[in-house]
Amino acid sequence: MASNEKTSAQVAAIAQRAQQNPKSVTPEEIQALAASVLNQSDRNRQQQGQQNPQNQRSGQQNQSDQQRR
Repeated sequence: MASNEKTSAQVAAIAQRAQQNPKSVTPEEIQALAASVLNQSDRNRQQQGQQNPQNQRSGQQNQSDQQRR
């Protein structure tokens, strides 16, 4: 997780409860956990793409090379 991202205290508490006793969390709490993880994951993916745009270009070049073969 990047230094500017923080998991809310409420989501952290749900995660702790879920880890200790998985049956104690509600479907709504599971959704909140999933949304938090996916949101942070998307931000990390976007930040990595912005930091290293050459990876995206080289990936496109590799795909073009494979299509030619």
